[in-house]
Amino acid sequence: MAIENNKCVNCTEYKNCRDSFTSWIFFIIGIVATIAIRVVTVLVHVNPVYSKIAWYIGVGGFFAFFVYKFRINRARAKIIIGRKLVEKVKDRKALKDEDYNLISAILCGLNSRKETINYVFIFGLSAAAILLAVYMDFIK
Repeated sequence: MAIENNKCVNCTEYKNCRDSFTSWIFFIIGIVATIAIRVVTVLVHVNPVYSKIAWYIGVGGFFAFFVYKFRINRARAKIIIGRKLVEKVKDRKALKDEDYNLISAILCGLNSRKETINYVFIFGLSAAAILLAVYMDFIK
């Protein structure tokens, strides 16, 4: 495995940690779903139809996003199981160069900037949604 511009290339995890078009699409789907689900509480006060639309967009977007993430995680798990990495590490067996490359690639894939941004959106918008919901439901 080689690393160029802080990105893994030529490794088994490259398709999972590179900034592919597909990963950007699902990143955007995750952001849109996050926003949509957080505005449901506000939109119910504006127009219940808009609230329902936002709910469907949010839940549908999360469904698509998590199916995508599940497939990536299953692919990683199959590689880990196939290479018996857990057993090798647990039994402190010598690792081959391919094993080190695979572990490095998996760790690289877990260090996603897009995923961090997605979590920041989820946390920030959740806090804002809670505050706005409290205001709309109890203070207003």
